[in-house]
Amino acid sequence: MIFKTINRLFKSKLQLVIITLCLFFQPFIGFSQNDTDISFFPNKSIQFIDLLITVVLITVASIVVLLLKLISNTNKTANDQTEHQKSKFKEYITNLNAAEIDVIKSKRSNSNKRLSVVIIGLLYLSPQIIFAQTGPAKREDIFSEPGIVITLVLIFIPLFFALIYLVSKVTTSFRNYNNFQKLKEAEAFAEFISDDENLPSDTELEEIKQKSTFEVVPNEISAGKKSHDSKGLLKNVTSETNYRFFATKRPPIKRPKIDPALTKLVLWFLGTAVFWLFVGSSVGEYVGIKFIVPDADTYSWLSIGRLRAVHTNLVFWAWATIGIMGLGYYIVPMVSNAPLNSIKNGWIALICVNFAMFVGAITIMAGINNGGGEYREIIWPIMAIWAVGLLLTVINFIKTIAKRTTTEIYISNWFIVASYIFILIVAFIAYIPMGQDGIGETIVQGYYMHQAVGMWFMFSMLGVLYYLLPQQLNKPIYSYSLGVLAFWSQILFYTVIGTHHFVFSALPWWLQTVAIVGSVGMLIPVVAGTTNYIMTLRGSWSKVSNSYSLPFFFVGIIYYFTGSFQGTAEAFRSTNLIWHFTDFTIAHSHITMYGIITFLLFGGIYAIVPRLTGKEPPQLGVGAHFWLALIGLQFYTIPLMIGGTLKGLMWAEGAPFIDSVVMMGPYWLWRAIGGTLMWLSHIVLVYNMYKMLQPTVDVDVKEKAFEIINQNLETNLAEPKI
Repeated sequence: MIFKTINRLFKSKLQLVIITLCLFFQPFIGFSQNDTDISFFPNKSIQFIDLLITVVLITVASIVVLLLKLISNTNKTANDQTEHQKSKFKEYITNLNAAEIDVIKSKRSNSNKRLSVVIIGLLYLSPQIIFAQTGPAKREDIFSEPGIVITLVLIFIPLFFALIYLVSKVTTSFRNYNNFQKLKEAEAFAEFISDDENLPSDTELEEIKQKSTFEVVPNEISAGKKSHDSKGLLKNVTSETNYRFFATKRPPIKRPKIDPALTKLVLWFLGTAVFWLFVGSSVGEYVGIKFIVPDADTYSWLSIGRLRAVHTNLVFWAWATIGIMGLGYYIVPMVSNAPLNSIKNGWIALICVNFAMFVGAITIMAGINNGGGEYREIIWPIMAIWAVGLLLTVINFIKTIAKRTTTEIYISNWFIVASYIFILIVAFIAYIPMGQDGIGETIVQGYYMHQAVGMWFMFSMLGVLYYLLPQQLNKPIYSYSLGVLAFWSQILFYTVIGTHHFVFSALPWWLQTVAIVGSVGMLIPVVAGTTNYIMTLRGSWSKVSNSYSLPFFFVGIIYYFTGSFQGTAEAFRSTNLIWHFTDFTIAHSHITMYGIITFLLFGGIYAIVPRLTGKEPPQLGVGAHFWLALIGLQFYTIPLMIGGTLKGLMWAEGAPFIDSVVMMGPYWLWRAIGGTLMWLSHIVLVYNMYKMLQPTVDVDVKEKAFEIINQNLETNLAEPKI
């Protein structure tokens, strides 16, 4: 009775989605009516319970969807069981191939042997969800108490992950149950065709065999002939129409498999990179919660100052770096047309970078850090281990390129190898504990900050794009010359722009001016690279909607152009005076590191992993990942750019600092919403990665039935005759 009521209420999944969205945005609509209800500080009414109720409602809606899926699958199974099996079996018989017909003929010659049916136990899952109830609160503002808020958050976190686990287990149970039903049907079909009365005659079987092996020869089909399907050209024709709500993605072209040892290495690099993305973004999500509830905890290890450094270092030097290394280990041997020089050194490099990041995150949280350098808070002995991993990798790549069987060195290898050389130089200068005092530390910080972004992350990913974009489009890059122009002009201009972050500082005026000029010069490689990518896409736009990876690449290209132009605009003294040290810079850093680097990494993962494992990612999962990440990035960056501009203007007018902090409240709320969507997209990516790494086998009824028959025939032939 309850299931029928739920089914009636949410008969349309679209209605369920609309209701869920309305419940999700209800608190925000309420906030917009009265700004006195919005507060991000403990001395005012937090109204956190509204947000919590919204999340709980979304959770309940998810459970309802799960129940509907259970009802739908149960009804479908019941309908399938009541369907007349003989009609389905006869349809199978009319579509037999030559090999299967030969099996039937072999069975006929041994018809006195009976088929033994394998009985398989049914696996089921019956989770129980217990809701605890508490008495009504006696204070009206009890939910504004930090202790209550912290307790509710801590209670909900395990419930949220329990829901994810529940969905995973139920989905697995559905799949196992469906396969179990197909196995039973295969056994029934094998028993059905064991009875000669249910089978066509040998003449009819031979006719079916000829149809299945028929191949069209030139000029055999013409308009003048009568439309009689004596050759069996038309098979499995049905009047039923399958209405698709999502466009079918085009599977990748079958490629020769690469060395299994290299495949395993690349998958471990990409798998650990995705793991660090989830961990690093989860830390960032918790820091975002602390913007709303600053006293969510009192542990020094979880203070914003330390967690922010953990977040930035993990997403920079763990997620992005290890992901780039994984793509490089695939691309460099491919374009060199030569095997990787040393698989062993690749594994050592993987261990080094992962070990350094694990220890580095712990030391930062423990308060052991290089506090004077942003994005380089991990102390130099630990980063030295990280650098060893990169050094082993670039030596590996150079030796692989030296063994290439092609005449030229493809542009991808230019970018990739150069990026390793630059990051090792930059890391050495930034981390050695010499010359890091006073103004010298400021100069090194500016050099390190921008060289790491532009000459490591950006440079290497542009090289990755020069390989993967033509590969996914199945066409050559538009212009090799534009690639060379972008390569050398970026080396010329990007290496001098770091100090544009310290305009109006104690740095020499001429050094600031050189940085501004270099920032303007960066328009040359950006325009050259963007033109090259867009012109490569020209004439192939239809492929974007049919691909898993191309939408991510396209977004990365657009953000490469707009984000780089934004960086140039920020470098001028007039704009730097307003935007610098505000949230505008935070938005810009996420546009570059997330909109460009991370989106290109997403595309690279979806382009390479299916080729290595032979398993496609869930189409709906890839779509959810793309849109959650893209929409989340908009919600994150656009409000921060608006709020950062207003904050800078308030500072210029001499307004009290605390007024600018209060003014940023609503914009930080949107930042939290956008960050949460991005974090959810990473959870979807983890699931998609799992599906690509752990392929599931769907049971084919007809194929399984003949497998059973073949096993019985082999058993009968092996038995000694008396």
